[in-house]
Amino acid sequence: MSPFFKRVLLTGLLAGILDLTYAYLDVFVRSGRFATKMFQYIAGGALGLPTSMKGGVPVMLLGLFFHFFIAFSFTLFFFLLYRKSKISALNPYLLALLYGIFIWVVMTLLVLPLTALPARPVDWGKGAFDAFMFGVTFGLVLVFSARRFFGVARAAAV
Repeated sequence: MSPFFKRVLLTGLLAGILDLTYAYLDVFVRSGRFATKMFQYIAGGALGLPTSMKGGVPVMLLGLFFHFFIAFSFTLFFFLLYRKSKISALNPYLLALLYGIFIWVVMTLLVLPLTALPARPVDWGKGAFDAFMFGVTFGLVLVFSARRFFGVARAAAV
């Protein structure tokens, strides 16, 4: 496996784990309960909620696959964009925040409406916080991993 794809896979794995951690904490803080069927809910995007919520381990694994497929896709896109554009010149914290907003917009306004999940109105207040958290869970991990991989941090320090 090439060093590039190894870095993308490891970075996507870390970002996906941090995103899941935030999602579980968010559900717990808002409801006071641990989300026991989060992966079934994710799989509901393809199967529909009535089917997915009755599913067992295979449906849970499908939801886990979808979650990490999306995490790896956003990671690969970022690494390709980082390598081919001048975004590496941006402040890393600003770039992380902007990418978090990008992820939230794509997921909320493009991907989720195309799934079999029930439509929900957009909560712009919670959305702003979620976009910020995408910047933390995804953006910071991707920015600093890409900077290290492509050597921007070393070049800037010279």
